[in-house]
Amino acid sequence: MARFITRCAMRWSDMDAYGHVNNTAYLAYLEQARVSMFFDRYDSSFAKGTVVAHHEITYLKPVIYHPEPLRLELWADQIRGASFRVCYDVFDGSTLVAKAATKLVTFDFANDRPRRLTAEERQLLQSFSGQDDAGTVEGGS
Repeated sequence: MARFITRCAMRWSDMDAYGHVNNTAYLAYLEQARVSMFFDRYDSSFAKGTVVAHHEITYLKPVIYHPEPLRLELWADQIRGASFRVCYDVFDGSTLVAKAATKLVTFDFANDRPRRLTAEERQLLQSFSGQDDAGTVEGGS
């Protein structure tokens, strides 16, 4: 399975009163990783519009702030006509600390309705799915 790998810095303000990174900070990490996967690295038509339909996160271990960034591994699955899912493994060092998934719907904002995936979008998603044996791709951040 091809995976996109990126790193996300934690902020001191991400910690909560219990001394670990607050659960809500993970949504920002996931967003930052998705943006890196689709927009920073590729000149893709995803810029035309996608909306988040659903998030799910399973927290496996608490994370305490430190200056080294978290490593996120992303891949796409459940690629449909107008939607797809991005899955994430979040690592603190070598420890898997969270697993997550985001369902995204491609959206036509001019007509205020979902739109079909383009051939370019489908090809990019398939390069990060089990349908392609491309390995891993390192992203910026």
